[in-house]
Amino acid sequence: MRLRLPQTFPLATVPLPDAVARQFRLLECTAAHFEGEQLFTTDLGVVPGTGRPRTTARVEAVLADFFGAEAAALVQGAGTGAIRAALVAAVKPGDPLLVHRAPVYATTATTLRTLGVDVVEVDFNDPAALERALAGGRFRWAYAQHSRQRLTDSYDLAAVVAACRAAGVRTIVDDNYTAMRVPACGVEVGADASCFSLFKLHGPEGVGAVVGAADLVERLHHDNYSGGGQVQGHQALDALRALTHVPVMWSVQSRVVAEIAERLAGGEVDGVADVRVANVQDRCVLVLLDRPVARALPAVAARHGAAPYPVGSNSRYEIAPLFYRMSSSSLADAPGLADWTVRVNPMRAGADLVLDILRRALRDLDHPPSQKD
Repeated sequence: MRLRLPQTFPLATVPLPDAVARQFRLLECTAAHFEGEQLFTTDLGVVPGTGRPRTTARVEAVLADFFGAEAAALVQGAGTGAIRAALVAAVKPGDPLLVHRAPVYATTATTLRTLGVDVVEVDFNDPAALERALAGGRFRWAYAQHSRQRLTDSYDLAAVVAACRAAGVRTIVDDNYTAMRVPACGVEVGADASCFSLFKLHGPEGVGAVVGAADLVERLHHDNYSGGGQVQGHQALDALRALTHVPVMWSVQSRVVAEIAERLAGGEVDGVADVRVANVQDRCVLVLLDRPVARALPAVAARHGAAPYPVGSNSRYEIAPLFYRMSSSSLADAPGLADWTVRVNPMRAGADLVLDILRRALRDLDHPPSQKD
């Protein structure tokens, strides 16, 4: 029987005109909270009154304004740190926490285990099952990952959040790989918090954000009282500067992803058996090969200019197209695809380069180049 990729349900993207409007709105929010030399000077430390650098507090205000939230907090630890900080502020050991029935991202699984919460799974793809789980009144909090955990996930985050709110259940959303990329992230559709990495949005290493309800963010700031735990002013301003070009960059990248998938489906590269656009971590192209060489392909593609592994999954360091294995959570759900499927993310490249690298890598795997000097 011929191996095929399952049907996927990619998240919506932001058209280029809307992305331009988002960039302009981000600068409008910036102008509302910064003036004059504040855009060129930063501060450090546990400043009396704010408990963090004034510059950091200003950037947090910009983010809250932009996402239409009550408050925001910058944290160390990138996306993992943001999720961890939000969950620590929300739940206690033994509390029941409603989550989607799917393999959990590895670092999130560590956080849940460390917190000692009672994780209760329900299939978010089944609205009736979600309604039944919520009807019992057992939960105060739910946790949802916006990007897909399984290739076949199809749930609409806004509908999940709305069902939780109707039942009096608050939600924390992992918006890594989706904030600034989709038309509306978790907090913009009514969630109590969106957690995401600013490193994945071209910001400095290790900086994450929690954007959401004022009471949750206040508890988070209270917990993060140590000077060593603060995001310093220069880090915060660096992250804001990076964000100004992210909306347009992501819109262009999404268009390239669609073009790659269309051209591969049209047969431009021999050796491709099937192709899907999917949000498995980032929005990417899943390429099913007609022979089981997927594990070897990334290293060969790297010889032709591809990135062989991620740094921050769309960090400032990643400009070349990425040829890599499927995400660990996706492979946990579909391990049979490991030898046959590669994940391709164009990063800043165009479709022509991506297809050329794939074509040359597959050729090299069939006919290894000479090892002569």
